[in-house]
Amino acid sequence: MRGLGGACVAAPFLSSLGDRRARAQAAPAPRRLIAMWTHYGCITTRFFPVKSHGTLGAEDLSSTTLAPLIPYLDKLLMPRGIRAMNEWNQYLTRGQGNDTFLQASASYLTCQPVAPNQDDPFSFDSSTKFNAKPVGPSLDHVIAQQLSPSGVPLFMRVSNSNDSAASAISYSASQTAYPGLGSPSQVLTALTGFVPGGGSPDSYQVSRGKSILDVVADDLATLERAGMSQSDKNKLEAWKTLLDETTQVLVPAACSADLPGLLETTQSTIDAVTAANTYPSLTDKVTADLDFADLYSNLAVLAAVCNANPVIVLKYPASYVFKGLGIMEESTSLSHRGSNASESGACVPNAINDILAIDNYYAAKFTHLVSTLNSVDEGDGTVLDNTATVWFQEVSDGCARNLNNIPIVQVGSMGGYFKTGWAVNVEDGSATLSRGNSEAQCADGTDDEMYDALSQETGTDPSLANAPINKYYCNLMNALGVKAGTDGFPAPGGTAEVTSFGMYDRTEDFVHGGTVPPTIHDPGEYTALKANT
Repeated sequence: MRGLGGACVAAPFLSSLGDRRARAQAAPAPRRLIAMWTHYGCITTRFFPVKSHGTLGAEDLSSTTLAPLIPYLDKLLMPRGIRAMNEWNQYLTRGQGNDTFLQASASYLTCQPVAPNQDDPFSFDSSTKFNAKPVGPSLDHVIAQQLSPSGVPLFMRVSNSNDSAASAISYSASQTAYPGLGSPSQVLTALTGFVPGGGSPDSYQVSRGKSILDVVADDLATLERAGMSQSDKNKLEAWKTLLDETTQVLVPAACSADLPGLLETTQSTIDAVTAANTYPSLTDKVTADLDFADLYSNLAVLAAVCNANPVIVLKYPASYVFKGLGIMEESTSLSHRGSNASESGACVPNAINDILAIDNYYAAKFTHLVSTLNSVDEGDGTVLDNTATVWFQEVSDGCARNLNNIPIVQVGSMGGYFKTGWAVNVEDGSATLSRGNSEAQCADGTDDEMYDALSQETGTDPSLANAPINKYYCNLMNALGVKAGTDGFPAPGGTAEVTSFGMYDRTEDFVHGGTVPPTIHDPGEYTALKANT
């Protein structure tokens, strides 16, 4: 038997075949989650529109970082008023004392504390400050465990940079970081499923859009020449009809041999773009940076169109120097408005403008991803319509490192599950939620002004925008079809709706490594984010 071919040939003799064919209906378009992750937050005063709740118009986005998304306004959703979990501060009142960077990254997609715990916020003990890890899996793995063919997400490290414990976000299990794939060539190989010396050539042909019936034509011919009863012949014909019907959904017409060329994701294109990153000049590096990041996004679209994986993550690098944007400061330090990662000092000249340039770069990358997904027809709409494409940011303001008022942008309704064309303040429905205070320090563009990250002056009043991110994750999981056990937590084999995720949904519960017992105070999803609400 030939892998996929053998499985297909064996299928007719399942006793339930006749009933399955009788019940077969045209399956709905697949639903997907594509997450783009960036570090160090943003200039919130320029990122958020003034309106925090209500229908969004072009005028609401035109003066913001999100202006490039105006063409997709009717497909856009901005969940507002949300807090991510485990915020570091020097007083140990809102989270653990390990590290300002590690905690935000490790707990963001897990909603779990990190271990070993550290109660000295200024300790430089490397085992806790730089190497603690969350005690549970991240959202991408929880979803993939139930829905992905291999049980793992398609996780891509944009620019092929390796993550440290302080910047990792994907965890397959407790304290088990998941590196995912770095180089575009690795990703392309993973998507085709064809590795020289291994893998299934049949699976490769199907992933390129070839009919399963064509792939196993010789096997079927041999089988049909064999002596079999009329009942078995009828079963075989019924199976072939069923397979022809259902694989129109499993292998969409858009997933054709031409698609990698159209998306510029062939191996030759990958080789050319990779070679371009030798950066012979600063001008060339600007072009290469843009092309290289977009290449990963195009690979994500290829995976989505071909239904290779329903959960896809594009993680942009930490501690990056955006020389292609004319910025010489490393992004961690710049997020603090300084030339190093200290908590106070002289402002880097034009720090705000440099951070805005990075924000605009990310917005352009996200828009490219969205527009490419929207360019491929699927069902009555496009692939984008059947996807939740979400831009997550590690923190709100990079200087304050606050996790309340977290910036989240979603485009795509995931098959009509989500409301679109709206900003939705899930905390209290107010249309006047603060946009933060990112320009409270270093706004004069000189190095004479001083900044103080510990003051958290550039953040958002901690009494505002504290609705738990856990509930939004429940929205995403329920939209995808993830199931829960009787306790409401995601569980393979479950049959219930997901109502709980993580260990805690209040950042204060993370202090000292967590309270006992683990508690989700506010289970359920945000109904205000759902369509027709």
